[in-house]
Amino acid sequence: MTDPARAAELAARDSYGRLLALLSVRTHDIAMAEDALADAFAKALDHWPLHGIPDNPDAWLLTTARNRLTDWQRKQLRFPSESEIPDMSDDDHLEDSLPDQRLSLLLVCAHPAIATDLHVPLMLQTVLGMEARTIARLFLISPAALAKRLVRAKAKVRDAGIPFKIPEGAVLEERSSTLLEALYALHAHDWLDPADTLGDEAFYLADLSSRLMAGNAEALGLAALIAFSHARAGARTIDGVLVPTGEQDVSLWRDDLIAYGKRQLTRAYGKSMVGRFQIEAAIESIHVARKETGRTDWQALNKLYFALQKVAPSAGGLVAQAVVTGRLHGPDAGLRALDIAEAQAGTGFQPLWAARADLNAGLGNRESASRCYEKAISLATDLPTINLLRARLAELA
Repeated sequence: MTDPARAAELAARDSYGRLLALLSVRTHDIAMAEDALADAFAKALDHWPLHGIPDNPDAWLLTTARNRLTDWQRKQLRFPSESEIPDMSDDDHLEDSLPDQRLSLLLVCAHPAIATDLHVPLMLQTVLGMEARTIARLFLISPAALAKRLVRAKAKVRDAGIPFKIPEGAVLEERSSTLLEALYALHAHDWLDPADTLGDEAFYLADLSSRLMAGNAEALGLAALIAFSHARAGARTIDGVLVPTGEQDVSLWRDDLIAYGKRQLTRAYGKSMVGRFQIEAAIESIHVARKETGRTDWQALNKLYFALQKVAPSAGGLVAQAVVTGRLHGPDAGLRALDIAEAQAGTGFQPLWAARADLNAGLGNRESASRCYEKAISLATDLPTINLLRARLAELA
């Protein structure tokens, strides 16, 4: 790699959360750690073009940020003794120390001293590197309001002296659901990213969480869910066009991740505590089973979506079940099920219109299908999905 700016960009994308976790654990001040890390990236853009990209960019950034923190803290202390200054020069084994540190920071974000509705947004921004405006869009609030609340939450972490360590027992169990929700949101966001950086990160942290909470069925279920989904990442798009799961080339699916997902799902079943992530993982397992059987078990999918609506009802689940109904009982039955879904989800849900278009096309209702494809295109937000819908619309003509 010869481009310093590109090297800094990759470090920011791949390592930001890990580096921030290490710095935050030392300072117990997330905002200060963020400022120091931003300063380190700025120095990298000045230093690396002149002196070359270091062999270990992450270690260089960590050391630079630590030095900056040391400078700040020394200025804040009039007559500091050596024992009063946090040791920022200790050269930790970076990769060995990252996992527990990052989980510690994630669980700090779920502390009861912080407003409950900020737990997941704070995790997504500070540890997982998601931009505030993206988080605001996911949670349907204004970016400015969210930014102010996140600043106050970070100050709360500092002022309350919340310990940066992984809690145990009932406290860990209490915070686990928030942690899993944040990892699920990370997995769901930008799942069409060609580099699949977020997919890698979500899978890594989900696996780490499943080992930390080996007795938690939902932690195991989430790890399985993300593994199954991640296994299909290489087949999701062709030339920038989304490929529906049932049309994907199964030879591109990763056997190692599928096998991992099966093991975790089996362990989850053994806990006899069924939850949302386990059911979603089971749905994914039905789809990936096509690599072995050559077919999709629509009856099993129908039962699983019915169970999912009982445990965690959603517009997406309703639409997916309507599509399954169309497969089992014909397009007319699928359209009737979509009418019920629309009554609950409203008219602004893009997958509903894409499903209506496909079912109408199956019936030969070209005019209705065209209108539905156009509506779905107007509501779509990612280019691969738009390209797929446009291709389907063109086929009708």
